[in-house]
Amino acid sequence: MKTKRFMFVIPITIIVLVVAIWMLNGGYSEIEPSIRLMIAIGAAIFSGVISYFLFPENEGKR
Repeated sequence: MKTKRFMFVIPITIIVLVVAIWMLNGGYSEIEPSIRLMIAIGAAIFSGVISYFLFPENEGKR
């Protein structure tokens, strides 16, 4: 089932989004807030796609 993959993908995406916003706000405050938000959203989507394909679909059947 694909829902087992999303059990890992969604939390990873949220964690990456929060950490990226936190890091960008701390170290790169001279960049506009909208650009920082776009960078953080891009990082979250990219990590979600990577984790979707890296976690096997049928891990419990082994």
